Amino acid sequence: MIRERAYPVEPWHVREVRLDMDVLAQSESVFALSNGHVGLRGNLDEGEPHGLPGTYLNSFYELRPLPYAEAGFGFPESGQTIVNVTNGKLIRLLVDDEPLDVRYGELLSHERILDLRAGTLHREVHWRSPAGREVKVRSTRLVSFTQRSVAAINYEVEAVGEPMRLILQSELVANETLPPQSRDPRVAAVLESPLQAEEELTTDDGGLLIHRTKVSGLRVAAQMAHDVSGPERTTIESEGYEDWVRTTIGCVLRPGETLRVVKYLTYGWSSKRSLPALRDQVGAALAAARLDRWDGMRRAQREYLDEFWDAADVRVEGDPEVQQAVRFGLFHVLQAGARAERRPISAKGLTGPGYDGHAFWDTEMFVLPVLTYTQPNAVRDALYWRHSTLPQAHERARTLNLKGAAFPWRTIEGPESSAYWPAGTAAFHIAADVADALRRYVLATGDEGTEREIGLELLVETARLWRSLGHHDRYGRFHIDGVTGPDEYTAVKNDNIYTNLMAQRNLLTAADCAMRHRDQAFDLGVTDEEAAAWRDAANAMQLPYDDELQVHKQVEGFTRLQEWDFEHTPPEKYPLLLHYPYFDLYRKQVIKQADLVLAMHWRGDAFTGEEKVRNFLYYERRTVRDSSLSACTQAVMAAEVGHPELAHRYLREAALMDLHDLNENTRDGVHMASLAGAWIALVAGFGGLRDHDGTLSFSPRLSSRLSRLEFSMQWRSIRLRVDVRPHQTTYSLRHAGPDTVLELRHHGETIQVTGEQPVTVPVPPAHPSGPPPEQPPGRAPLLHLPEHFA
Repeated sequence: MIRERAYPVEPWHVREVRLDMDVLAQSESVFALSNGHVGLRGNLDEGEPHGLPGTYLNSFYELRPLPYAEAGFGFPESGQTIVNVTNGKLIRLLVDDEPLDVRYGELLSHERILDLRAGTLHREVHWRSPAGREVKVRSTRLVSFTQRSVAAINYEVEAVGEPMRLILQSELVANETLPPQSRDPRVAAVLESPLQAEEELTTDDGGLLIHRTKVSGLRVAAQMAHDVSGPERTTIESEGYEDWVRTTIGCVLRPGETLRVVKYLTYGWSSKRSLPALRDQVGAALAAARLDRWDGMRRAQREYLDEFWDAADVRVEGDPEVQQAVRFGLFHVLQAGARAERRPISAKGLTGPGYDGHAFWDTEMFVLPVLTYTQPNAVRDALYWRHSTLPQAHERARTLNLKGAAFPWRTIEGPESSAYWPAGTAAFHIAADVADALRRYVLATGDEGTEREIGLELLVETARLWRSLGHHDRYGRFHIDGVTGPDEYTAVKNDNIYTNLMAQRNLLTAADCAMRHRDQAFDLGVTDEEAAAWRDAANAMQLPYDDELQVHKQVEGFTRLQEWDFEHTPPEKYPLLLHYPYFDLYRKQVIKQADLVLAMHWRGDAFTGEEKVRNFLYYERRTVRDSSLSACTQAVMAAEVGHPELAHRYLREAALMDLHDLNENTRDGVHMASLAGAWIALVAGFGGLRDHDGTLSFSPRLSSRLSRLEFSMQWRSIRLRVDVRPHQTTYSLRHAGPDTVLELRHHGETIQVTGEQPVTVPVPPAHPSGPPPEQPPGRAPLLHLPEHFA
C-alpha cells in the first residue's frame, strides 16, 4: 500500500512531487500510457531503477503449458501470457561519463505529472552527479490516440553551472530481465527471453528490431528515429545487435544551452504477415509520425481528449479526491479501449502484466458500460473481438458436451486459459455478460447494423448455450446447475441468481432479435420452435428464495450453509484465497465480491424495492470484498436502498483503489474494472442511471458529502448532461438542434428534454433508510483515510 499521500489532489493532474523507491512499481502502473494498442509502463526514462519494466502490445502473447497435479478431460492444455515486448522508452544520459541514476549523486528535485487533458506524462529532474555536475532534464511522453502504432518522447537536457560533455544513449531493447514471480495467482507468469531475433537494422538516426515468439509464432517489429537539436558539433551514430539497437548523441553543452531530442517509436505485430511486410508497416508509421512532428502529435492528442472530455466528463463537488480519481479512472478506461480495434480490453489494460494480460467478464460488466455512454465506438470494437472468438467458443462448448458458444473466463486470443475449472469453466455467466453488453450497446446507440452483422449471432449462440446447459424439472421450472457466479468463493452450485437472471435476459433478447431479423436468424438455423423454447426457459427460470428469512438465496441452499467465523479471522488473513483452502470457502457463507447484489444492479427489474433492502442487508454482512470488483456495485445498491453515506464510502474505495494501492497489487497494473467502477458508483449510484427496458431512467440523490454531481453521457448520438444538486436535477442536451427531443424518466416520472430548453425537476425526499448495514468485522469501507495518509 502507498503509505503516504503520494499524489496531491488536483482536478486534472496526477502529480508525483518526490520519487519514492518503495512504491516505484505502483507509480509505474499509475503513470502508464496507452491507446489500447500500445502500452508503456511509467518507467523512468533511464530504465533503472525500475519496479517492473513493461512495454505491451494488445494481444501479443506467448503460449505456456498449464500445470496440473492431476489433469482431467476438457482441461485447457496451454495458457497465454502477455509478453513484455521491445522497450523503446530507454534514454540513458551520461554527464561527463557519469550516468544519470537517481540512486547516486544528489536528486535535487524530481516531479512527474500525468496530465489527463493533454494525455501526456511529463517529468522534470534536477540532478547533481557525484562529481558535482548539475543538469536539469525535462521529458514528455505520449502514446498517440490518433496514430495507433506511435509513441513519442520529447527529451531536453539543460546544463547548469558550467560546461559539460553529454552523451545520450537512446535504445531499443528486447528480452529484458523481469522480477521473479510471486505465489499470488493474480500475478503474471514470468517468461524468460520469449523473443527470438529475426532482423536488426540501423540508420543514421535510429534503428529497427524484429523478433518472433518461440511457441505462439507471433512476430513483432519496433522502430525508432530521432529529431535532434543542440549545439554545433552534436554527433549522432547508431549501432545494433540481436536484442538491442542504440543511437548515441554526443555534445558539449554550455550553461543555459539545451540539447533537445524527440524520439519517435512505432510498433507492429502480426501472426500472419511476413517479415518484410511488418518492417514496412512500422516504417510507414514512423514516416507518418515524423510528418506531424512532436508539436503536431501533441496538438492532435489534446484535440482528441478535448472531444472525449466534452462527452464524458464527470464533475464532483464536495470530495476533491473523488473528483481527481474519477477522471483518472476515465482516462485509464479510455486508454484501455480507444484504439484496441477488435482486440480485447484486459483486466489491467496495457498498464502491467497482472493476470497474464487476460480479459475477463470484467470487460463486459464494468468497463463496457462506461464506454457505452462515453466512447461507444470502443464498445463496438470490443464486441467484434468477442465475435471473432466464436470458433473457439463453439469448440469449447462441444468439448463440454454443450451447444452454442462457451466463452472463456480468461483469455487473450479466445481459448480458455484458466487452469482452475471451478472458477474458469464453471463461470458460464460470461456468455450472458457478453449478450448484455451487446444489448446495452444497441439500445444506447441504435446501431442496428452491428446488431445484424454480429449481434444476432452472439445472442443466438449464447442462448443455445443456456438452453443446453439448463433443464426443466418435472414441475416445469428451469434450472442451471453446477455453475460459478461472480462470487468465486461460492463455486459449482445450482441456480446462481445472477447467472439465472442474466441468462433469462439473454434468452429473451435473443428471441426478440431473431424476430426482428428473421432472414439472418433463418440463416443461423433458428426456428420458431427454438425461439419459443428460449422464451419458455426464460419465463420458467428458477430464482431460489428463503421464505423464512425473506431473502433470495445467492445459490440454492446458500442460506443454510455454515457461517464463516469472521470474528476470529485476523486482518492479515485477507484476501482469504491466499490463506484458506477453497474447500473451506466453498462450503460456508462468505462472499468474495458482490454477486446477488450485482444481480440487483443489472437486473433490478427482477426485484421489488423491499426485496432489495432485505437482500442488501443480508449479503452485506457476508461480503469481504477480496475483489476490487465489489465496492462500486455495493456503492450503487447502497445508494438505491437508502444508505447514501455508506455508498459514498464504497465510492471512495473503488475510486482510490490504485491511487492509494488499497489492494496492495497496483504494481502489476491498475484495476480497470474498479477505475470504471468509480464512474458507475457516481452515475448509477448517486445519479441513479438505469436502462432496464431500453429507456433512460435516473433516480438521483446525493450523499451529505456531495454538494453537486454533474456528468455527461451519450444516448442515440445525443449528448445529455445531468446536473444533480441536493434538491433538484437539471437535464439538458448539448450540441443538439432545437427540435431534438429525448424522453427519459426521473424518479419514475416521464419527462421530455429538448435541445431548446433544459428541464429542472425536484429531487424527492429520501425514505427512511432503516438500520445501517453491517459488514464483516474489519471489512467496513474507509471514508477517511488512515492517519498515515493525511
